Order: sequence, then C-alpha cells, then structure tokens
Amino acid sequence: MVSPSICAQKLLSFFPFLLVLFDLQYEGVQCGLNADVDRHLEMGKKLLAAGQLADALSHFHSAIDGEPDNYLAYYRRATAFLAMGKSKAAIPDLSRVIELKPDFTSARLQRGQLLLKQGRLDEAEDDFKKVLKSNPSDQEQKEANDQLLKSDEIQRMRSQGISAYNMKDYSSAEAFFNVVLDTCVWDAEIREHRAECYINQGEPGKAISDLKAASKLKSDNTDAFYKVSKIYYQLGDHEMSLSEIRECLKLDPDHKDCFSHYKKVKKLNKQIQTAEELIQEGRYEDAIGKYKGILKTEPDIPYYSSLVQERSCHCYTKNQQSTEAVKVCTEYLQLEPNNINALKDRAEAYILEEMYDEAIKDYETAQQHSENDKQIREGLEKAQRLLKQSQKRDYYKILGVKRNAKKQEIIKAYRKLAQQWHPDNFQVEEEKKKAEKKFIDIASAKEVLTDPEKRSRFDAGEDPLDPESQQGGGNHFHRGQWNQWQGFNPFGSGGPFNFKFHFN
Repeated sequence: MVSPSICAQKLLSFFPFLLVLFDLQYEGVQCGLNADVDRHLEMGKKLLAAGQLADALSHFHSAIDGEPDNYLAYYRRATAFLAMGKSKAAIPDLSRVIELKPDFTSARLQRGQLLLKQGRLDEAEDDFKKVLKSNPSDQEQKEANDQLLKSDEIQRMRSQGISAYNMKDYSSAEAFFNVVLDTCVWDAEIREHRAECYINQGEPGKAISDLKAASKLKSDNTDAFYKVSKIYYQLGDHEMSLSEIRECLKLDPDHKDCFSHYKKVKKLNKQIQTAEELIQEGRYEDAIGKYKGILKTEPDIPYYSSLVQERSCHCYTKNQQSTEAVKVCTEYLQLEPNNINALKDRAEAYILEEMYDEAIKDYETAQQHSENDKQIREGLEKAQRLLKQSQKRDYYKILGVKRNAKKQEIIKAYRKLAQQWHPDNFQVEEEKKKAEKKFIDIASAKEVLTDPEKRSRFDAGEDPLDPESQQGGGNHFHRGQWNQWQGFNPFGSGGPFNFKFHFN
C-alpha cells in the first residue's frame, strides 16, 4: 500500500508549479504580516510534506480564518485538497488565489489542468491562453502551449464523438469517447454517453463503472443510480440492484422511476431470500413454489427464469423427486451445459433412478470444471460403486421398489413377494429350488432395507450381506438358517397363510 507521504510527493511532482516553486518565488512577500497565520502556514507545510493531509488541511483552514485575503493560505489549502483527491474543492481555492493575485500564473495553469480533467474545455483553454499572455517562465509557457494543443484536440474528438452518438453509431462514438476520457477523466457527461454506448452494444457490465463514476462526479445524479440499478437487475445481481436504487431514493424520495423499480426489486429480492431460507430448512416443496412465484414477478429477464430452473432442479433432487429432477435439470443443462451445481444435482437424481452410467457421466463432466470439489469426487465414487453393485445383487430391484421407498412400502412389497415365492407353493423340484433362491433373495432384501444401518451401507455402495464383506466368508443364508423360517407367515400371526418348509 502506498503511504500518504508518497502520494503527496507524487502529486507535487505531477503539478510542477506547486508548493516548492511558489515558496521560492513568493513566500517572502507575505511573511510577517500575521505571526499566527505564518505559524499555521508553516505547520501546514511541514505536515503536508509528511503526508499528514488532514492535519495540514486543518492548519490551512485556520490560516484562512485568520487572514481571508492571504492567497498563500488558499494556495496551500488547494494543494492539500489535491493531495487528498478533492479536486472540486481545490478549484474554488485556486480561483480565489487568481482573484487575489492575477499574475500568479502557476495557480492559473493548475486550475486549467483541473478544468481540463473535468471536461470544461472552454474554461481550461481560457486559462492556458491567459498564462501565455502573462509573461510566463519558459517552463510555464511550454506547459501552457502543450495543454492548449491537447485541449484543442480533445474538443475535436469530443465533438465527433457526440455527433456519432447522436447518429447511433455507438461503436465509433465509444472510440472517440475513449480518447477524450484518457484526459478528461472527471467528465461526467462523456462517461454517461460512453455508458450508453456500452449498453447499446450489448455490454451493460462495462457501463457500470462509468455510471458509478458519473454518480459521484455530478451532484444529485439520480439517473446514474437508476441506470446502474437497472443494469444489475438485468444481470441478475438483485442485491446490488436494490442497493443502488436505494441511493437514488436517498437523493430524491419522490423519483417516480426509482420508486417503481425499487418496489419491484425489493419484492424479487425478498422472494429469492425466502426461497433460499426454505431450502436451508429442508422445505423443498415450499421453496419450489416460492421460486415459481418469481416468474410472475419477473417473467421477461432470462436470468431469473434460468435461476428458477436451476434451483428447482436442486430442490427436486434433494426432495428425492427424481423423475421431476432429471427433467428440470436436463432442461436447464441444455442452456448451461457446464453448470457444476446442476450436473451434481442431476447425477444425484440419476442415482435415485438407478441410472448409474448417466450419473457417472455427469460427475465426470462436473469434475472437468472443478477438479478439487470433494462432493463431486465422493459422488463419482459412490456412483461407480453402485454401478458395480447393480451388476450383482440389487435389493431394491429384488423387491421392485425405488431407492427412496419408505419402510412401509418395502414391507408391503416384501410380503407380496414372500407370499408369491414361498417354496411350499411349488411341487416340482426344479421350481421349488428356484423359489428357494428367490425367497432367500427376498428375505435378504427385506433384512437390509428395513435396517437403517444396513440400508445406509448398501446405499453407499456396499452390500452388508456380501460374503466378501463378511469376516469368515460363507453365505449369509445357509441351510442351517432355514430352521428360523419354519412356520413362516408373511402377514404375521392371524394372517391367512401358514407355510412350513420341507427339505430333503
């Protein structure tokens, strides 16, 4: 970070006729007129050289209060204002110096340079011409000539730029305005014109910096705040849009356009905040409804339509509405194919749909754009495990239920299949053996999927009943365990079935 002292030194070197030359030429003229004023001027000079700008400014204020016609005090205060970046405040002080001492060419040259930066070209040229008529030093004469030539060139470029702008030739106008603003950095009008050029060329983001500068350079510039707010709104930054429109209303609470836009942005901002809070609370259905309401508030700007799709994709996935999630996520990804969040959400939905190959593809695509994302890496590993697992024994498929099935659905499916495939229902030996295997699978599926810990392990890609996962190996349901199923009734006591196993 550059220190204030260095900033002050750079400023003094930028204006070659500032404090040092002035002191050499004029300091002796006013010394001794007022001892207290001299003391403030000397202290202010030392503090200014040390970069203590606020303290220096305070001493110069006191000097002016003590002697309102002391042009040295005004000159020094102008120097302090410039060092602090307050050029608007420096110009009146320099004008007062010129009023009190018309032959002070250094002050006039400085004022001309500041007026040039503000785009007040006619006034700047008048100062430069007067410097040349006032018997200046060689250095002052060269500086005034150079600045006068520059001002003439800028006048020409400015005129051509405005002409192109009025003809709606925004590309040419922008090129002219770029040259003008290289010198007239504080010209609010040209900055506003260039901002309009950016907007009309489809680059609204570039217009923001010019409009923000214009809002500071021109007093009560409500139009600049209004335009910045509208741009942020179009770009989807509703929070910044709200902040900027509030600045407009601070300047003019009755501004019709600002107030109308404020109500709309405030409503939209509240809807989005509420929807996100609902997501944080896990109230995904309510969040989807709230996001759909946004389309009624703002149906015309593509960003917000896209936002509704992207967040609905997320909510459907988290709510385990996998069919809807895949549909909405896919629609969104057709517009934003590399959106990482949507790819992750659709991958999760694909897993719920047991479409593991598709889930793996989505995770791999997301990983290409975010290599260090832990969630993507873990999701990809899970999808790969589930794909491998699906090629073996899938308990959800055995019972014919979805991965998000509730316990009651699982038990209902189990009872139906257990009734259907109980070995005592079959007399032919081959059919009985097939039924026995089927019945074991059904019972295994029920055991895993109704046990939260085992189901969690299975959902993570591990089969808790896989012999390879069991220490000591062996089949989980071996012949000796059939004794546990003697008198099995899938409907519990009192049910209509009472089966008994018979084995050779």
